[in-house]
Amino acid sequence: MILQTQIPLKKEAYNPISYTSKILLLGSCFSENIGKKLAYFKFQSSQNPFGILFHPKAIETLITNAINEKEYTAEDIFFLNERWHCFEAHSSLSSPNKEELLCNLNQQIKVANKQLHQSTHLIITLGTAWVYRFIESGTIVANCHKTPQKKFLKEILSVDEITESLENVISLIKSINKKITITFTVSPVRHLKDGFIQNQQSKSHLLAAVHQVTETRNRLHYFPSYEIVMDELRDYRFYTEDMIHPNKTAINYIWEKFICSWISENSFETMKEIETIQRGINHRPFNPDSQQYNQFLKSITRKIITIKEQYSFIKFDL
Repeated sequence: MILQTQIPLKKEAYNPISYTSKILLLGSCFSENIGKKLAYFKFQSSQNPFGILFHPKAIETLITNAINEKEYTAEDIFFLNERWHCFEAHSSLSSPNKEELLCNLNQQIKVANKQLHQSTHLIITLGTAWVYRFIESGTIVANCHKTPQKKFLKEILSVDEITESLENVISLIKSINKKITITFTVSPVRHLKDGFIQNQQSKSHLLAAVHQVTETRNRLHYFPSYEIVMDELRDYRFYTEDMIHPNKTAINYIWEKFICSWISENSFETMKEIETIQRGINHRPFNPDSQQYNQFLKSITRKIITIKEQYSFIKFDL
């Protein structure tokens, strides 16, 4: 008896992710979830140098500024609620110290530039088509930082506007990294603060635009994280208490789907060994001075040495 519809996924035979790959993840908080999984299994991955970015225009701005090596100055930041902020970055970069924020912004834009040049894979997760335009400058911001809403105009990007933005992103990245593989996905996190109907409208705009630009032959792919949650996991037991964000079970399920679709099969054995090491490191013994635990630690140490002989970049927090 089949009690669940399954979204068919095939292995991306061309340029799958392996331990020699360098992966950059940009976009909404869902990219953070997959990024944490890649980091746990010690892939060469990094994520969101400017913090979580929810909409296509914010991602386009980051990539444009990173490639052009923009230098942030006092004109790019503002003071509100005892902290300095930048409309182009997430509040995780905000600081009570003006110089610290500018230093962080300029350091992270250099990091982003290097990552875009060196990455073999880029995963972009789009969260919403709703944006806020700062009335004073007329620019679309990445984050409002709790600035009074009367200072913004709320708009929804059209399918054509999103398509144009994504095409700009692709063109910019390919201009400096022709061989990079780009995978788009739409976040299953519902932005219900916009309204139930408005959220569906937003997601539909994102989905329509993404499918305008994906082309497997040009290394432009789509991973159906949104569809997996909406269809295969259509039950509130797969959500956190806020009934909006996918819970740990759902994230693990999507991760398994991602592995089947995107991770090279020759990486599976290494992933298995790394998971054994990670569990060993996180294990808390009843008696840390026992001979049995000392033998256990020696076994974990041997496994770490073996892994590092294969991949010298891998480090564990002991």
